[in-house]
Amino acid sequence: MTEPEQLRHPRRVAAIDCGTNSIRLLIADVERDDTGSVRMRDITRLMRIVRLGYNVDKTGRLDPDAIERTLEAVREYAELIKRHNVDSVRFVATSASRDAQNRDVFVDGVRELLNVEPEVVPGEEEAALSFAGAMSALDSQARRPALVVDIGGGSTELVIGTTGVEQAISLNMGSVRVTERFFAHCDSEQGIDPQAEAEATRWIDEQLDRAASVIDFGAVGTLVGVAGTVTTIAAQALGLDRYMPERIHGAVFTMDEGERAIRFMIDQPVDVKAALGFMPKGREDVIAGGALIWSRICARVVACTRPLGTIDRWVTSEHDILDGIAMSQVKE
Repeated sequence: MTEPEQLRHPRRVAAIDCGTNSIRLLIADVERDDTGSVRMRDITRLMRIVRLGYNVDKTGRLDPDAIERTLEAVREYAELIKRHNVDSVRFVATSASRDAQNRDVFVDGVRELLNVEPEVVPGEEEAALSFAGAMSALDSQARRPALVVDIGGGSTELVIGTTGVEQAISLNMGSVRVTERFFAHCDSEQGIDPQAEAEATRWIDEQLDRAASVIDFGAVGTLVGVAGTVTTIAAQALGLDRYMPERIHGAVFTMDEGERAIRFMIDQPVDVKAALGFMPKGREDVIAGGALIWSRICARVVACTRPLGTIDRWVTSEHDILDGIAMSQVKE
C-alpha cells in the first residue's frame, strides 16, 4: 500500500483499535483502485495508553477507573471524527474486552459516544486485520511467506501467509498479562529478577508450543513485528532519543541487535525506561513482558528455520491492525 498525494474517489474513514493497554485512532482517506489494491492517505494517528485491561486476567472484569480512562479517550476521538467529517467509523475492541464479564458496560459507553456498534472481534479476525495492515506496507521483495506478529497487552496474534492469511492463531499472552502474572512482585528499581523471568519464559514457550500446532514456524521467509512492543524495542535498537516512526518503519535488525535491545527492556529499572524519549507513558512498566514474548518468538523462528537456512533478522512495520481496520471499510 502506498500513500499517494491525491486519491480520485476517497472514502474518509475512522479506525479505532481498543486493546488491553492502549486505544488508537486512525483517520484516513482510503480507496480501492482498479486492480483491487487499497490506497490510503493518513489524516491523523493518535494513541492513548489507558490500561483498559488492568487486572482483567485476575478478576475477569474491567476496572471502573480503567473504563472511564478509556471512555475519556473515546470522547476525544469522537470530537476529531466529527471535525474531520468522517464517512464511516469502525471500532474494534480486542483481548481485554473479549475476556471481561462486564464488557457490556464499556460497549454501551462507546456506543453512546460514537453512535456505532463496537465490535469485540474474535482473535482470528484480529489476526487477519493485523496481517492485512502489515502486509500492505511490506517490501515486495521480502521473502514469503511472512509471519506477522502483533504483541498486544492481553494477547499475541501470529499470522503467516503469502498474499493472504494461510495460518493464524491468537494467544492469550501479552505484555500486560505477563507482567501481572509473573512480574508484579518484582522491584521496579531492580528490574526483572531471574527466577520470575525463567517462570515467564517457560509459560511463554508453552503458549508457543500450542501455536506450533497451527503455525508452521519452519516455513517462515520473513519475520515481521508490529505494534507498540516491537516498535519500542526497535527505537531502542536504533538509538533514538524520541519516537520517529519514519525511522522505525521498515527497519531491519539482526537477531543479535534485537536481543541487545530486548535485554535492555528486561534488565533495566522502570524509571530508566520511563526516562527514554521514545517511551510512551504507561508502557514502561509492561515493556519487559512484551520484550520477553518477542525474544521467545524470535528464538522459536530461528530454531525452526535453521535446517532450511536460518532467519537471522526481523523487520518492523508501523502498519498493523489499525490500518487493517481502516482498509476493511472499503468494499471489494
